[in-house]
Amino acid sequence: MYILAAKTLLLCLAFAGVKIYQSKRLEAKMKREREERLRKEAEEEEAEKEEAGKKDN
Repeated sequence: MYILAAKTLLLCLAFAGVKIYQSKRLEAKMKREREERLRKEAEEEEAEKEEAGKKDN
């Protein structure tokens, strides 16, 4: 009976570990995508400012 309880506990801990790993991986991916989007937006804004500066001259 104790062996069954130990196996169940081990499986639960393993499952929880996998879920934590997956959530951290997903969080890191979302952070990378957000940073990339912000960088791209900043580059586009900079290009627009340069273009507006050229028109003024």
